[in-house]
Amino acid sequence: MAAGIADSAGTADINFYFDPICPFAWMTSKWIRIVQAQRDYTVDWRFISLRLINSHIDYDSHFPPEYEAQHIAGLRLLRVASAVREKHGREAVGPLYTAYGAHILEVGPDGGREPGWQGTPELATAALTEAGLPTSLVEFLDDTSRDGEIQAESDEALSLTGKDVGTPIVHFEPPYGAAFFGPVISRLPDEEQAAKLWDHVVGLAQFPGFAELKRSLREQPQLPSFGVTTQETGKVEDWHAGSRRLKK
Repeated sequence: MAAGIADSAGTADINFYFDPICPFAWMTSKWIRIVQAQRDYTVDWRFISLRLINSHIDYDSHFPPEYEAQHIAGLRLLRVASAVREKHGREAVGPLYTAYGAHILEVGPDGGREPGWQGTPELATAALTEAGLPTSLVEFLDDTSRDGEIQAESDEALSLTGKDVGTPIVHFEPPYGAAFFGPVISRLPDEEQAAKLWDHVVGLAQFPGFAELKRSLREQPQLPSFGVTTQETGKVEDWHAGSRRLKK
């Protein structure tokens, strides 16, 4: 992969499609950032909305009660990220995503907060401030005119992997390299483990006939938002269909 500044679409070493609400995308992004620093890779942080890719699903019968509000919150934050990318360049999205994760997933469990608290103006303002961006951009939380762009980028991600996936989607060496859902990780590797894991994942991705290696059992991620410390092993859950759906 070539090093350099990814200042436009299609020039990065890795395209990483994220929804800011997804804890597993966040865990994978933290690992990717470790590898990025070690290998001098460039990453283009792109959008995939869980709310938009699940727009055909009846949330009441298919998901836990809080999911729709959380997914809407993620879409609201992506609208702000879309405005940031337009007005401040693609390189501004990564720091904003970092700030989103810090305020959503690196804090304690919800503790009785209303579902969807992640998409409030207060949180978006705090994240924009942390990322060094104008807080006036919070006005784009409700700008539905940006949903078309976010939908198109979500469709782009699914066109690379197929539709039976979730977030994140990682595209290696775009535009011609392989893209996969994941890897889904619940524990953050140290620097040595991060490089080794990267090499194994890329090795699989570069084999032309490789399609899938999967299990639906996952540990809850070692994140403050789950109340799981780095010294603990999270509760194992079955994320069938990649999302803990109540039914397929």
